Formats: sequence, structure tokens, C-alpha cells
Amino acid sequence: MLRCCLWVVALLGVAGPARAQQPTRPVITDSARTQPEVRRDSLRRRFDQEKMLLGLKNYTRRKTIAGKAASALFNFTARSEDRAGLDAQLLDRQFDQHNYKIIRSVNISALDAFGYSISDPARQPKNILEKSANALHIKTVRSRVRQVLLFRVGVELQPQALAESERLLRQTPEILDARVFVNEATTDQDSVDIQIITKDIFSLGGSVQLRDVGAGIIALRDVNFLGQGHQFRNRVEYGRNEPQSWSYEGSYLVPFRQFVNAQATHRNLYQYRETGVVVSRGFYSVNTKYAGAAAFTMVDRGVTLREPPPGEPYVFEPLRYDVQDVWLGRALRLRSYDLGYENPGRVIVSARAINTNFMVRPNPTFVDNTLLLATVGYSVRRYYKDKYLFGFGRTEDIPTGTLLSLTTGYERSTAANRRYYALRASTAGYSVRSGYLYLSGEFGSYLRGRDNTWQQGLLNTELLYFTRLYHTGNWQWRHFFWNRSIIGFNRSPGEQLLAIDGERGLRGFQPTTNLRGTSRFVVNYEATVYTPVSFLGFRMAAVGFLDAAWLTTTPGRELPFRQTPYSGVGLGLRFRNEYTAIRTVQILLGFYPRGQNSPNGLRIFESSRPYYDFSDFSFAQPGLVRYE
Repeated sequence: MLRCCLWVVALLGVAGPARAQQPTRPVITDSARTQPEVRRDSLRRRFDQEKMLLGLKNYTRRKTIAGKAASALFNFTARSEDRAGLDAQLLDRQFDQHNYKIIRSVNISALDAFGYSISDPARQPKNILEKSANALHIKTVRSRVRQVLLFRVGVELQPQALAESERLLRQTPEILDARVFVNEATTDQDSVDIQIITKDIFSLGGSVQLRDVGAGIIALRDVNFLGQGHQFRNRVEYGRNEPQSWSYEGSYLVPFRQFVNAQATHRNLYQYRETGVVVSRGFYSVNTKYAGAAAFTMVDRGVTLREPPPGEPYVFEPLRYDVQDVWLGRALRLRSYDLGYENPGRVIVSARAINTNFMVRPNPTFVDNTLLLATVGYSVRRYYKDKYLFGFGRTEDIPTGTLLSLTTGYERSTAANRRYYALRASTAGYSVRSGYLYLSGEFGSYLRGRDNTWQQGLLNTELLYFTRLYHTGNWQWRHFFWNRSIIGFNRSPGEQLLAIDGERGLRGFQPTTNLRGTSRFVVNYEATVYTPVSFLGFRMAAVGFLDAAWLTTTPGRELPFRQTPYSGVGLGLRFRNEYTAIRTVQILLGFYPRGQNSPNGLRIFESSRPYYDFSDFSFAQPGLVRYE
């Protein structure tokens, strides 16, 4: 086993250099004489990489105890879906020849989480681990699959209904992948038979973190309770140093037909308790006409109004209030000038009312208020599907399109009334050769008084780019670049809410002090290498990252670039199991030259949440520009 581990370390050590020095086209320069030497060096490195990979494969084939153990841990067999490949393709117009035919039947096949493949119907569970895990898993029931479909038996097949249903199935938390297609063997001129194949994830998940003998975190979740698509999540932390030695966070969600969801949540933290219920329906599809939600939340918390003297503890004042939140939206279709096809653009109008009532307030500045918002916008959505973006080989849907929206509002309170305005614009495009580019900008602010004084203004921008997928044998990699900025204007005194740790700035960063500011500028770079190594069902990738963040901590200064930036650089491994609810585990080593609480700036940390994600081009409830 020790020798097997040494092989893995050596393999990862040579993977990067071998990839960085691939042979290129000869260039006629003064140094052309050195080209044969560079090429021989590159070929030699590639040969060493393949030799080590072959050596590890041969070691897993040994009949010894160590060889069998290595074979159980590592799997180098190329998956059939990886061999078949998946070129990025637009989801529109895949089934145009069957539009408006009568749906005669719908056949649903649900596959268990382990050992089965949508791309390879002949694949079966091979070992006792896969069979035992499937025995503990309850497959998604057919009635839950039917809830997500945009078509029914006996009605006409609408354009894009099959492609949209396939995408929506993949986006449900309990389903890993799905295929929706027409059975061409039984289809005739006026009717079709629809075939649906879904593959579940192992919905049960949990984690235990032990900090010491009497402190830790226990989490338990199930995203497909009894195969019905119900989701419950529980997280308990005990042994805390605060006066309340424990905390709890939990939720339960129930999906209904027509994409209506009902959810109840409860949080009990130190100086913060919140209970809420919400019933919602979003613009889940391009053809959705109506969306809306109704929510009720009760909050009981303690707030600090002033800094305590040095050495003294914070004094918390009681604050208790409830919030009623209701909104409704309508999507309007536009005329199509493409004969036989719908216009993908939609004009969406929506309105929202948020009413806040204070029962216990620490001072008179906390006043009851009602915020009325209205939004009108234009949205175009298109979806591509590809692999090796945020997953490790599963089919992923890539949203592209355009979004423009204008929000106006009016806040009424016993203290003063003020208006609110916000403008948002975003666009994205994707191609197999160039990669993906997303751009977004958003501005919002209150106007108060007769002189229209701007208050609590905010400018928010975002740029996300990742390259196309590069290949070297069984290895693939991409580069990611992410930029986010938030600039606050005329924020309220003491309203320094922005931080730069974790997902909001530098990954793995733990500052020595409570770093907060009014403006923030963050740049993140990541190189992800997807390896062919599989460890107990977890696919492995190597990750390198470089982060930088600027933060404005001086009142009255909007631009953050006058401050010295904080930075972080690191390497690590990412393990992802597409078949379980706990999909991603990352072990990273980061170095932070400034502001880190560790004395040498080094920190080893783990994370189970993806750092990047897509932004869809559907908007639902009107809201304020987020300041966090």
C-alpha cells in the first residue's frame, strides 16, 4: 500500500510539467536549433508520465493482498460515457420533426445510483459495495418524475418540451442525469412514444467533524426522502465557546405538481433564532407564464449598537420582528418572425410587497415599514449541454442568453418615505472552441427627500470565464477566471458588511481580525486538471488557485484600490462522487502572505461546496441589489 501511495504522489508530480510542455509547431527564430532538444524533452516527460500511469495500472492487477487493495481503491477503466464523448450542443430544436404530434405513451425507467449507466444499458453493478449501496437506496418513484415533465399523455407535443423536461430533470437534486427522447421505432406520422431514463444519486448523506472531545458538528440530510423528492437537512454544532454551547439549522422541503415547492426552515444560533415557511413557484421553464411566492418569517435576535470598552464583552439588545413577503410575476411571449418556431425572448413583469413589523426594538430607529417593488424586464434563455465544467463527467446544462431589467420601489415607514431604483444587465455566450463568458452589471439605490438624496447606493459587477476543455490522453483540464466587485455609495454609518473570506473572496482565508468594508474587488483564478484516477467512487482532480481581494475599510472612500490587496495561492486535490448527495470533497493547501491568523501564513483546509456556479437568465421576484 505504501508503494501504491508513492506511485500516486509521483504521478501527480509529473502531470503538470508534462502537460505544460506539449510539443508545439516549429517557429522560425534564432533559437530554432534548440527545437529538437525541447521536443525530445517534452516527449521524454510524456513518456515518463505514461510509464508511471502504466506502472500503477499493472500494480492494481497483481494477485497479492496489496495489489487487490490498490485495485479496490483505484479504478483506471475508462467509462463508456467518457469514451463516447459529448460535444456541446444547443438544447433547442432537437426534436423538431415531432412537434405537435399526439403523445401516445410515456415510458419511465429509473436507474439506481451505483453500477448503472444511461449511456451503456448493458452495465450492471459489479461488486458488493455497489449492490449494498443500491439496497439502501430508494429509487425515485415515477410520480415524482412525472411532476417535472412538461408534457402529458394524450396531448400535443409542444416545441422544446422534451429538451426542457430533460434539463429540468437533471436540475432536480435527486437525479444525477436524464435522457428524454422519442422512440423512433414506434413513432408514426401523428403520434409518438416518449422514453425517459433517469439515474439517481445516493440521496442519504451526513458528516461528522470532531474538533476535540466535547466539540464538533453533526449533519444529516436526505434529498430524496422515500423516493418522493422530499428534502430534509439537519446540522447540529455542539461544544461552542459562546454562552449558547450548541446551534441547530434545519429545513424540510416538499415538491408538488406544477413546480410548486413548500419549505419550512428553522435556525437557532447564539443571539439569533429564525423560523419561516414559504410556498413558491419560479419561472422554471422558458414557457412558464406565472410565478410567485408567499413567505412568513419570525426573527428573534440580539444586536450590538456600540463597540464595548477594551476587554469588555459585547452587550446585546433584544430585537424581535416578523416579515411577510408576497410576490407575483407574469411572462409575456413575443411574436416570432421565424416561421414554425417560437421567439425565445420573454418580457416579464412582476410585483412584490415586503412588510416588516417590530415587536421588540432596541431603539426608535427600528421602525415598521412596507417596501413595494415592481420589475419589468426582457429575458432570453438558451441552454447547451457539455461535460467537465463543475462536474466530473456528468452531463451539465450551460445557460446562455441576455437579461435586462428595471426595478422601481417605494418604502413607507413611520420615520420617512423613500423611493428605490435598480437596473440590471447580463449576457453570456458559449462555444466549444472559445469557452464560456458571462458578464453582469447591477446598480441600485434609495432616493430620499425633496432634494433626491442618494442613499445606500450599490454597484455590483461580475465576470466569469472558463476556457474550452483541453485533452491529453485520459487527462482533461480547464482554466477558470472570476471577477466580482461591489462598490457602496453613501452607505449608512456602521454599515460595513462586506468580507473577503471564504466564498466571498479568498478561499480558505481566515483573517486575524474581523475584516469588513463598504466596497470590495475580488479576482479568482483556478486551473483544474481532471485525472482518470477513481478512489472509492470519487473521481480525482488536481487544483491550483490564485486569489486577490481589495477591501475598503476607510469611511468615505468608495473605490477599494487605495488599500493594499490581500492574496492567496494554493494547490490541492478535489474528489467528487457524482452518485451521492455529498458530491465534492476538497483538500487544499493555501499560503496567505497578509492577514492570515496562522503565524506562517499557511493553512490546510477542506471544503465540500463548489466555488463557481452558473447564473441563470430567468428572474423572478423583484428585489434589492444584494449587499453582502
